[in-house]
Amino acid sequence: MQISNAGILTEYKRTTRLMGNSFEITVVADEEAWAQDKIDMAAAEIKRIEKLFTTFDENSQTNQVNSQAGIRAVKVDIEVFELIQRSLSISAITDGAFDITYGSVDKRLWNFDQTMDSLPDETTATQMVRLINYRNVILNENDCSVMLKEKGMRIGFGGIGKGYAAEMAKALLKKEGVESGIVNASGDLTVWGYQPNNKPWTIGIANPDNAHLPFSYMNLTDMAVATSGNYEKYIGLAQQLGQANILKKLVSFL
Repeated sequence: MQISNAGILTEYKRTTRLMGNSFEITVVADEEAWAQDKIDMAAAEIKRIEKLFTTFDENSQTNQVNSQAGIRAVKVDIEVFELIQRSLSISAITDGAFDITYGSVDKRLWNFDQTMDSLPDETTATQMVRLINYRNVILNENDCSVMLKEKGMRIGFGGIGKGYAAEMAKALLKKEGVESGIVNASGDLTVWGYQPNNKPWTIGIANPDNAHLPFSYMNLTDMAVATSGNYEKYIGLAQQLGQANILKKLVSFL
């Protein structure tokens, strides 16, 4: 924790485990207690969002929608409804390249983590992949409800949730009078304002072969950036079979 003299702008940072990821929240302020209070508010906002969108809590609204797939529509908060609506719009624009119904296979078929030690069989994979279809998410604006058309379908916000949480935390901090800061959600980050020296924020991209050294960097302000790398999250199976073989099998499934 950094300590500053009153009246001198200083960066105050805190790293917290949120949404299953490491969130680093930075606030520029001239008073430490004030800055830490704002960071507390931002962390609380991210926790609030996590409760709505997590798939790790059976009581979350996301899991309520998933549990009723192919059965009935579920009424959700307007915030949940609007993020689903936005996600479907992105799916339409990308012709399905982005699709929150990937949750139909996430965890049950393809974990994308280092604990995975075997590939799913082709029959199971084919049956589950067919459930990925954003067009089968039915929204009703009149009663703010969501229905998944097919039994077994699931939605998940792994591709948009962290960025959304970061932006919502930023909006809260700005409302609370924080003129400069960063919310970094494990590589999905948003920045605003300037460093204490009045220069733009410098964002470094870690070298895949040495996480402590930057591969490249850029100067930013009032902008969001998302990064992704297979050296941070990957399938342990690749070490045993080789990436090429896995890709060939995935292509056959899809």
